[in-house]
Amino acid sequence: MQRIALLFVGLLTLGAPGAAGQQAAGTTLWRVAATTLATPPALALGPAAAFWTPAQTEDSARLQLAVEAIQTPAAVDATGLITTVRFPVGSLGQFGLLYGRVGLSDITQTVDSPDPTGAVVPVYTLAVGATWSRLVAGTSVGATLAFHETRLDVTRADRWTIDVGASRPLAGDRLRLAAATHFFSSLRTNDPAQDVYAGVEGRVWSGPMSGNRVVVLGRYGISFAHGFTADHQFGLGAEFAKTIGLDLMLVREGSYGQAHSWRPVGGLRIAIGKYRVTIARDAGVNDLGSAYRVGVDMRFR
Repeated sequence: MQRIALLFVGLLTLGAPGAAGQQAAGTTLWRVAATTLATPPALALGPAAAFWTPAQTEDSARLQLAVEAIQTPAAVDATGLITTVRFPVGSLGQFGLLYGRVGLSDITQTVDSPDPTGAVVPVYTLAVGATWSRLVAGTSVGATLAFHETRLDVTRADRWTIDVGASRPLAGDRLRLAAATHFFSSLRTNDPAQDVYAGVEGRVWSGPMSGNRVVVLGRYGISFAHGFTADHQFGLGAEFAKTIGLDLMLVREGSYGQAHSWRPVGGLRIAIGKYRVTIARDAGVNDLGSAYRVGVDMRFR
């Protein structure tokens, strides 16, 4: 029942008709996948982070590849995959391709009795698109054009979205402001099929520790303009000699009703040569269990 309620919350609770309801349900699936993000989406960095915000910083690598796998708890039983490739094109900036898919598994068809017929009901959403980012007057700007397909059993809804984002450091590198749209396809400010992200990141402390430079960051983010109460993200991050990174975040989630919930999530990042491994875990809410994300990105110089 939790999975059914989760899937159709945009369709049933908000009363959105037809394709608009399916698009909202598809975005809800992506919000489930986003519970494994240990930083506010607007502040996310890295090749795979282009899926959440196109405003990625310049990188000297001639090629970047990333793959991330997401597994939600058994009560939800959704799995996801994000893969991206990014490369510089001279003074035009960085271009890339991205693909993402998240869906529910083990949903079988029934007819006029509780017994399953053996046929599997397809429930998924996918996105494929192109992304671009460039440093302009000290500000990282970016845009992503993507095609989305959402399938709920025999019905299917398609749409195109275009997202923009910007990220700018202030006071040297002590402060960073960022904002981005996500799955933007309408000018409405209460569309459950899209989000607007914003965030601020500040350096809390930096200095040597055991011979290595350590930087501690404080973060705040917000997700809004999606038809229900805004989500607030409060986090801390620590980087050890640019080799190991720890991220902790506490999320105050909005809802389609009046209730709110707090959800912790943590992540670990390890750089080994040209590889960067990310492991993240959401602590879950309402005894549903934890969601996990494992990712690897490669930088070829």
